[in-house]
Amino acid sequence: MLLGTGSDVGKSLVAAGLCRAFTRRGLQVAPFKPQNMSNNAAVTRDGGEIGRAQALQARACGLQPHTDMNPVLLKPQSETGAQIVVQGQVRGSARGAEYQAIKGSLMPDVLDSFHRLSNSAQLVVVEGAGSASELNLREGDIANWGFARAASVPTVLVGDIDRGGAIANIIGTHRLVSREDRALLRGFLINKFRGDTSLFASGSALIRRETGLRDLGIIPFFPAARDLPAEDVLALDQSAAAKPDARVKIAVLRLARISNFDDFDPLAAEPGVELVFVQPGEVVPADADLVILPGSKATLADLAFVREQGWDVDLQAHVRRGRPVLGICGGYQMLGAHIADPEGIEGPPSSAPGLGLLPIETVMKGPKTLVEISGLHPASGAAVAGYEMHMGVTTPTESDRPPEPMLSLGASSGNGQPDGAVQGAVQGCYLHGLFNSDGFRAAFLASLNPALQSDLAFEARVEATLDALAVHFEDSLDLDQVWDLARAG
Repeated sequence: MLLGTGSDVGKSLVAAGLCRAFTRRGLQVAPFKPQNMSNNAAVTRDGGEIGRAQALQARACGLQPHTDMNPVLLKPQSETGAQIVVQGQVRGSARGAEYQAIKGSLMPDVLDSFHRLSNSAQLVVVEGAGSASELNLREGDIANWGFARAASVPTVLVGDIDRGGAIANIIGTHRLVSREDRALLRGFLINKFRGDTSLFASGSALIRRETGLRDLGIIPFFPAARDLPAEDVLALDQSAAAKPDARVKIAVLRLARISNFDDFDPLAAEPGVELVFVQPGEVVPADADLVILPGSKATLADLAFVREQGWDVDLQAHVRRGRPVLGICGGYQMLGAHIADPEGIEGPPSSAPGLGLLPIETVMKGPKTLVEISGLHPASGAAVAGYEMHMGVTTPTESDRPPEPMLSLGASSGNGQPDGAVQGAVQGCYLHGLFNSDGFRAAFLASLNPALQSDLAFEARVEATLDALAVHFEDSLDLDQVWDLARAG
């Protein structure tokens, strides 16, 4: 089990690298995270949802994502509350203090998933959550030490030297935790090292002397990690590298409750595309060739947020200039004439006029749609594949000009179920992950600028990056020792 000395120390990437490295050694490997908090989720083949990081780790193992890989998923809906997903299915919502009081009761579900997963694997790589030294959250813990103790899993501390304080963080964590928790600690590793790793030899020796833990190695900074999906929404707050030779500029609205933002990773990877996330307080760039409204975990709240930022006015001006707008999932719902939540699925029962850019309306009601699906984009004839993950039913409004569907899903020909709507330069759909389809993405970008001819094989690039990450770990970590620790228990 990988435990972090703080949040964002790179546990998810380290877990993915270990998963791919040991899979390449011929072992049956599976990922596991007892509790995750993220609005970046993936649909599983068994009809549920898990954190996107665990889906990437499953891919690193050559496995299909399964709900057992992340039995508890918290999906923030407000500053203080989150939806609770247990073994892939929504079990309710709770505010922070309420969840702290009930989280311990979810341990049987966590252990049930872990033992089932363990029975089918030779090695399970477990990822903790946040910091392992948050003693104020230790009671009833299911994410870090609580799980490790309950499942008797040996643990390893991951320190991030790039942010500073790695020596103090590892030694301090070792000293802070209880004697019983400390008994499960077996080793440590240093992540994100820039420069000559030999310069840290005395630092590693100091940690060994003060803690008695095994030194598993130092992982040099891995720049290609940017080619893998990011789980944390904080990644969207970082400025993207400028692309002065880009032929197309795409602006994505950085909603307060943005979800499934890895939808746009393939666009960011395109050499000819400048992808920018419009931050709160900023205006929508007037020179954007396309504006995208992404998915949202709280559609009505984010619709109000769009208006607070004045982005609704910017979008109207963008459309008047004849430039296209695309909405995905919650963003698609916002583009319509009206959204109603009479049952209070997202919060208190409410309704609001939409942005009025598509003749559709949405009523929030269950059951939640969770499905992997493929189909066609009729306008280009290109194949698409992805997943739907949403509440609500969207229908056309009474209009003399009903919209054309954007997609045809569930069939390899054009005879599938219609999804989405297109009217003029505005379109939207429920399908997440559609830009992962190389043919569709190339056709879509060419419709924005015919001079942009894409030859990016996005999925192949992700696979190559995972392989490169595994080689990186083979070169920098003592994986034989990691395997010995896991077997010794």
